[in-house]
Amino acid sequence: MKLLTYSVMACLMVASAATAGVLKPLMSPAELANTLDQYKPIILDIRGDAYDEGHIVGAISAPYGLFRGPKINPGQLLDVKTLEQRFESLGLELDRPIVVVSEGANDSDFGAAARVYWTLKSSGFTDLTILNGGKQAWEAAGYPIGQINVKPQATELNITFTQKWTATTEQVVSVTKGEIDSLLLDARPASFYAGEKSHVAAARPGTLPGAKNYYYASFFVPGVAAISSAIDVASLKATLGIEDKQEIVSFCNTGHWAATNWFALSEIAGIENVKLYPGSMVEYSNLDLPMENSPGVLKNFLNKISGN
Repeated sequence: MKLLTYSVMACLMVASAATAGVLKPLMSPAELANTLDQYKPIILDIRGDAYDEGHIVGAISAPYGLFRGPKINPGQLLDVKTLEQRFESLGLELDRPIVVVSEGANDSDFGAAARVYWTLKSSGFTDLTILNGGKQAWEAAGYPIGQINVKPQATELNITFTQKWTATTEQVVSVTKGEIDSLLLDARPASFYAGEKSHVAAARPGTLPGAKNYYYASFFVPGVAAISSAIDVASLKATLGIEDKQEIVSFCNTGHWAATNWFALSEIAGIENVKLYPGSMVEYSNLDLPMENSPGVLKNFLNKISGN
């Protein structure tokens, strides 16, 4: 294992590295099928136990939990040493294309793929794609499914995690205080934004002061697990009130749904300066920090016992 650093110079090197790859950030089953033989990407199946029931031929099992934090803060960003060890155990290589595959049962599944994609991109992997619609779309399109478990050969990596697409709690606090001009974008359903519901690990319901709500499912056709690849960027910017080159911070409860908004804005729409707040409201609400749309103690208690 090589020594890792967070030096400013290394971060700048990663941020300025060429991002062009053989894979598009988002690919349909047909597009992926047409590239497998030529580019031989590593296929990461993030579905966990479902992998044993059938998966894309050649895929490696890489459960979503490998990329997540502890139960008390699922969105917490893992330290670089842990990430590196897990990437090495999966046989990842910085110069080899990687495909991220979720189940594709519903639009929430996409958030898992997007969070893994964001983690890999921030770690220096530059040739990445998400299979749109996941394993279910692949199978529905008639492409082969196998049951042979692939055991990856461990690699040795030296990764540097760039903060280019990450917003820390300290940065978010600076935004809420007006010290940084950023758009805080809440990806959760309106009931969470309004403080009517909260994540089980959150200390309080509510949202970040000054945040706007843009439900992640807005990027999907209702009932369809594949995200729309066609986004009217001008209309979206107008809807969100995004100013030219303004930083956007995407958040939710645990950085899962927010990863979908980050991916749609950054990777599909091509909007620059979009960041993900990994710990999101679970992390923020457990600190003594101001919140909006947060009901009083009694109202919060009644919401919890009623399931709202």
